[in-house]
Amino acid sequence: MNKKKISLLMLVNTHKLIFILLVFIRWNTVQAQEIWTLKQCIDTAQVFNKTLQIDKNHISISEQREKEAKANLIPKATVNADYKYFIELPTQLMPMNALNPQAPEGQFKDLQFGVPHNINANVQLAMPLYNPQVYGAIANTKIANELTQLQYQKSEEQVLFDITTLYYNAQILKHQLDFLENNLVNTHKLLKNMELLREQLMVKGTDVSKVKLQAEQLSTQRENAHNKYISILNTLKLNIGISSQRDITIVPEIEQQKLTENNAGDILDLKIISTQNKLLSSELKTLNQSRSLPSLNFITSYGTTGFGYDKSPDNFLKFYPIGFAGLQLSYPLFNGTVTQRKINQKKIEIRNNELQAQLTSDKSEMEIDNSVRQRTIAQNAITNTKNQIALAKTIYEQTILQQKQGTATLTDILLADNALREAQQSYLSAVIEYLKADLEFKKLTGTIKN
Repeated sequence: MNKKKISLLMLVNTHKLIFILLVFIRWNTVQAQEIWTLKQCIDTAQVFNKTLQIDKNHISISEQREKEAKANLIPKATVNADYKYFIELPTQLMPMNALNPQAPEGQFKDLQFGVPHNINANVQLAMPLYNPQVYGAIANTKIANELTQLQYQKSEEQVLFDITTLYYNAQILKHQLDFLENNLVNTHKLLKNMELLREQLMVKGTDVSKVKLQAEQLSTQRENAHNKYISILNTLKLNIGISSQRDITIVPEIEQQKLTENNAGDILDLKIISTQNKLLSSELKTLNQSRSLPSLNFITSYGTTGFGYDKSPDNFLKFYPIGFAGLQLSYPLFNGTVTQRKINQKKIEIRNNELQAQLTSDKSEMEIDNSVRQRTIAQNAITNTKNQIALAKTIYEQTILQQKQGTATLTDILLADNALREAQQSYLSAVIEYLKADLEFKKLTGTIKN
């Protein structure tokens, strides 16, 4: 008797130990998973997302181009040197009457001047005093830098939009998994009751098979939903810019934010088109100035010229200084109408830009109205489907009780269970529609960062 008690006590203690180990393992698993909020995902993506890093580099390139254009106003200094050895000295023709006034006109004497060795070295300084192309390039690169920064904001909004969409999808799947878990628990309970009733010959074997089939279908749906959830988390990690091996999870609660008013002035697409128009107008101004305005440069040079002779009886190498300073004026007279063709092209581009601005404004207004309407409808649907879930759950529980009392059949239970699942799916669909419309609205109005 004592041995039986000891064995029973050891068995109980063993079960307790196994339970404690399972709880400990489960606790460690939960602790190993990092819970990431949507804000944490967005903040991390702004640092580690590869697309945003590339666009930041584009901004740096644009800033360097602006500095490059300004650097054209800085004086340029160059050092020049050359050496020439004349195998044959250059020949010049000199009029005969230059040396002999009695010589007839039209007769020349060929003479070779110079020495075989010629060396030239100088330092030259050039500084633009006024150049319309340089000033136009500075203005253009400044506007182009503004455009690059706006395009970075556009990429940033798209990254935030993608991450938020993935996060919401993960939350929806999390809720779907919770619904499936609860439905599976209810189905297993129903299956046990049906098996007991079959043992008492109160139900048919086919009724038990129907419930088993439903349990297997729910298990398959849960497995598929779980796989989708893992895939979305992996895609989310890729967009954030963290390792795919990192084990993260999301906050399951979906926060419905307050409706915000439309602010058309914050539409980023319109800002980009407006900046493009500024750039095109600046380029057109530069073309007009380069066609009609001269450029003026200050130039100065100082150096030396060397002459050498290496034959007897008087070989020598002598150097002579040379320097000058002056102004250089350049005025375009005619370049084959090339500039005029460029001006005509730029005017057409400006017209297309204005049409694009009108089209974008009309399209944004229409899309904003649609998203506001869809969001309001979805918000009402969320409230209605929540009530439908509560009602369907009550009906299901009452049908189970009625079945135990013999006043409801298995068909009634299955119908009530299907109604509950349909209500749950309707709720998730309404939440999806609301989140899609809300995200689209924020993206259109430029408030997605908020």
